[in-house]
Amino acid sequence: MNTFDELTADFSRLPGIGKKSAVRMVNWLLTQEDSYVHRFSQNLGTLKERIKPCSVCGMWTESDPCPICSDPLRDKTQLCVVEQSQDVSTIQAYGEYRGLFHVLGGLIKPLEGIGPAQLSINPLLSRLKTAATDPSNAVKEVIIATNPTVEGDTTALYINKVISELGLNPAPKVTRLATGIPVGGDLEYIDKRTLSLSFRGRNEL
Repeated sequence: MNTFDELTADFSRLPGIGKKSAVRMVNWLLTQEDSYVHRFSQNLGTLKERIKPCSVCGMWTESDPCPICSDPLRDKTQLCVVEQSQDVSTIQAYGEYRGLFHVLGGLIKPLEGIGPAQLSINPLLSRLKTAATDPSNAVKEVIIATNPTVEGDTTALYINKVISELGLNPAPKVTRLATGIPVGGDLEYIDKRTLSLSFRGRNEL
């Protein structure tokens, strides 16, 4: 297999990229300036060295803690729980939510062997317990923003259960994004207006 074919195979592994699209991408790169291709390859080569999960929330970041966790102006009484790091960017883009985040790193999927232990649920509980020791920064609301799928609902119900079992006093209110988001949809592709309505209409579990 030559370099062209190897690159085509590499690109075709990316989400949503098929063989034809991968071939077009490699052909396009070959027409670009050497400086661009060199910079592109350098950034790709150092991607996993420079970008790591935030030690607090789990979001991909170059600085630890991430800019959101280290922002003193964020509302520390609200904690939004999302499936993946890209969901943070989606929610941030709509511009109304000013609380903190927690990235689970996936959803509970028993058929795929993914249970609570494989997700960042224990760190979430630890954050809540630590925050509760400071009344001014205690989390008053946990917003579960997992996708409205069977796995997303299962994960949300489990998180609600384990939070209630912590026995925090006062216990944080646990809410779920309202159903303005279509069932079976994905946060990454939701328009800002729908996302805004979902946040405003969230309900307590």
